[in-house]
Amino acid sequence: MSRDAPIHSWPGSYYINTEKRWETGTLSLTRTMVRFVSNQSKESLTSFRLSRIMDIKMESSSFIFSTLTVLEEGNVKHWFGSLKPNRVVVYNVLEHFWRERLLSPGSEARGAECKPSKGSELISLVAGAQRRLEDSGKVLSHQGEQFDNAMQGLEKIGSDLGVADKLLSELESPPWWPFGKLPWKTQQEAKVEDAARAASRSAAGKGSGKNKVIASIPAIVTKGGDSDLKPGCLLVLVSSLEVLDTNCQLIHRFERNDIDEVRVHSPYEITVRQRFIGKPDICYRFLSAKMPEAMSVLEIQYRKKVEFTNEYTAFRATPVSSPSDTEGQTWNEGLLQRCQDTELPLEVPAGALSQLQVHVLQPSVSQSEAQELKQMLMQLKNLALEAETELERQDDVLNDLTSSTDRATMNVEKHTCRMRKLL
Repeated sequence: MSRDAPIHSWPGSYYINTEKRWETGTLSLTRTMVRFVSNQSKESLTSFRLSRIMDIKMESSSFIFSTLTVLEEGNVKHWFGSLKPNRVVVYNVLEHFWRERLLSPGSEARGAECKPSKGSELISLVAGAQRRLEDSGKVLSHQGEQFDNAMQGLEKIGSDLGVADKLLSELESPPWWPFGKLPWKTQQEAKVEDAARAASRSAAGKGSGKNKVIASIPAIVTKGGDSDLKPGCLLVLVSSLEVLDTNCQLIHRFERNDIDEVRVHSPYEITVRQRFIGKPDICYRFLSAKMPEAMSVLEIQYRKKVEFTNEYTAFRATPVSSPSDTEGQTWNEGLLQRCQDTELPLEVPAGALSQLQVHVLQPSVSQSEAQELKQMLMQLKNLALEAETELERQDDVLNDLTSSTDRATMNVEKHTCRMRKLL
């Protein structure tokens, strides 16, 4: 029996064809297997690999009972009934993971137990680039804090100059006008300030990289309980998370600062929550075979808000594939057979022949290393986009600093002239 922990489980019944009866139990889905365990005997009545599934359908038994059928290789048909919460939910989850396995058939086979030098070198290079980019991000963050402090100082100077302007206006107002500043001057100055604010907002809005997509994965989405699992999509952006349906229509958008919790139940299942006071929280649950790709980005973006449950700990303690995995052995045998079937030149020196055999038998990059490289590159992409967004923000702050400094200098000179006239 596989040692994989279940990704999801549903109570139901299984039809035993040899005994012509239904047996109650639990249908569970693991990384690579579908299994049904009896409630009475606690034994597995059936178990088969996702890669062996030919078709999944929702059918009826005796034209009355709603069932879910799974067709396995060899024309073996499995009947599951009385599934809770309902068979549609079970169908959506099984069909999603089965389709993703079909799109990446090599995900279950981990290849030979070798460590290619090229793969390790690539991983070390990417890790070094990631460290350098993280150091650059820290420097950019410190520089941004300095710009923000300078901006706060200029704002304080601007408020002080505003107070000085009011005092000078009261001193300059004619004694016969009882309302302080003349009304036409107030209206003109207000129009000028509004125009300046609108221009600064439009300049800040141009070239923003906050809406750039980092990762997009198909997922099974639910807002309520487990009875409302529907296919959709999770979109990870620089500044937000978006939930889309199968038609790519926006269901909900989580702003980055509004997310209060990202709870990780397993490498394939997470919950995103936004808390409110006085009204219900907004919570979405995502189940996806591609979730590890998104998690490599989410752990960086929401490092202080990510929480790992005990279920995730059980997954981490479970190996992805067992060394005695029959399918892994089948894959290795197929690789050796392909190597034996490869046509070699008839006249090859002894040394070249051994090198060629080693090159054929040993892949340059294994599946696990390729997956690790993919996740690291996703993290690099996220860091690069965040650095780009921070640079754009600092560019806008520099423009504001320049304009605010020029405005403050001009106001100081103007106030100096007005004070000289009063003296």
